Amino acid sequence: GPLSERRLMDVRLGELPMWLATCDFSPQGLLGGVQKAWSSYCNKYINVKRGRAAGVSMLLAGYCILSYGWNYQHIKCNRWRKYH
Repeated sequence: GPLSERRLMDVRLGELPMWLATCDFSPQGLLGGVQKAWSSYCNKYINVKRGRAAGVSMLLAGYCILSYGWNYQHIKCNRWRKYH
């Protein structure tokens, strides 16, 4: 199919700059991309007949990593220091 309709995983490395040029980087286009990614995530891991803990645990792990990254400066300052 046309390059603009392909998914990122279907684009070859040489076609990547042309594929990126066809993407919509406006705020509305970025919001649409985030909504599409969220709905595909939900359809793949959350809204299934026999769901396991994989989808929810991935969300929890992502939140933990993001939270640690946001609070790293505060955590770094509150480390136990060895007093001589």
